[in-house]
Amino acid sequence: MALITIGNQFVKDLEKSGALGTYVPLEGGFEGRYQRRLRAAGYTTLSLSARGLGDVATYLTGVHGVRPAHLGKKDIRVYYVPPIVTYQLEQLPPKSKGLVLWIIEGHVLSREEVEYLTTLPSIEPRLKIAVEMGGERAFRWTPLKNAIAAA
Repeated sequence: MALITIGNQFVKDLEKSGALGTYVPLEGGFEGRYQRRLRAAGYTTLSLSARGLGDVATYLTGVHGVRPAHLGKKDIRVYYVPPIVTYQLEQLPPKSKGLVLWIIEGHVLSREEVEYLTTLPSIEPRLKIAVEMGGERAFRWTPLKNAIAAA
């Protein structure tokens, strides 16, 4: 019964701050429970890994080029991919409260990238962000602004 209360507090804190830094146990499993609470509260969740994101601003909100591996036999081609977050926000169901972008392995992000993620929910109010900033013995969260200051 405590998880329901904790999950609701997590949703309230996410709605209030817009971006949370989470610290999860390394054995895993806890983040799925909180994502389930978010979906039950009316949000759509999207999980991404921070590794390989490149330019975070362009990857999430701008059209960006992707070059597949060049094996030496063909021309180097660039394929343009639509922005992940903008596309997902356009495809949200009508009754959805918004989109929660859950980024795992957030400890590899630079300070500037995390600061951008902090400001992104103020640019797009239907977007909320949860970034896994590191490991901890118990699942805890803090506003992402505080996580930047602590790092």
